[in-house]
Amino acid sequence: MWLWRGKMSSMNYEVTRFCKRVLAQYQKEGRDYLPWRKTKDPYRVLVSEIMLQQTQVDRVIPYYHRFIKKFPTAKTLAKASLGAVLKEWSGLGYNRRAKFLHQAAQAIVLQHDGKTPSDYIALRALSGVGEYTAKALRTFAFDLPEVMFETNIRAAVIHDFFPKGRTVRDERLAPILSACLRHVESPRIWYWALMDYGTHIKKTHGNATRRSRTYAKQKPFNGSRREVRGAILRTLSRSGATEATLAYKTGFATPRLTQALVALEAEGMVRKNGSRWRMP
Repeated sequence: MWLWRGKMSSMNYEVTRFCKRVLAQYQKEGRDYLPWRKTKDPYRVLVSEIMLQQTQVDRVIPYYHRFIKKFPTAKTLAKASLGAVLKEWSGLGYNRRAKFLHQAAQAIVLQHDGKTPSDYIALRALSGVGEYTAKALRTFAFDLPEVMFETNIRAAVIHDFFPKGRTVRDERLAPILSACLRHVESPRIWYWALMDYGTHIKKTHGNATRRSRTYAKQKPFNGSRREVRGAILRTLSRSGATEATLAYKTGFATPRLTQALVALEAEGMVRKNGSRWRMP
């Protein structure tokens, strides 16, 4: 395999077999068409990683294309108003991510001369960038080796190595990932392959991630506070509105709207001028 560094015989036999399966599946059905796999631009990788947090790939693709067209660089995003950013984000969900991405772009411009850093500590200092996102940026933008975990990675490793395991901890998965990374030429391509393999496993064998210690069932969206907040921001992305108009257009009762508006205002995501609410 072109991806390997050195001889496969130096690896643990089971890990070797696992890696060969992953790579074979990638060569067969790898998702190289994903737009963020066609770039090494750290800023564009950052946009994709923030968008992909808790959101399915198919939903992200059109938003990613539109967002990059509107804000092609960290500098253009940093110069934009938060309202403009929220408008482009509207409908994708978890709207705080748009605010965090906007703040991250501003920090990149002010502190890093417009260049997304590769240093882990510097990345973690950016708004909205947690442990996984920082490691994903180092891997996919800079091709640096990191042991990192997300749902598809967990599904892949748990399915193949812990078929009867329950509440499998990441600490048990880490040595397997480390062993694979020691023998790959490109961490970037390896993790693309591993994530695609995890997606394949979910489709063909069910979601092995449910047997991970970290697994938590997502709360229903319908009727949630997220739904109310999303409806408000979606409405305000078109024009300002009074609370009564928001109640009419969103269909939510005034007490729930009031609570959501107060929280959104405190977060700087909406503002009130007189009786009308607007995006900043």
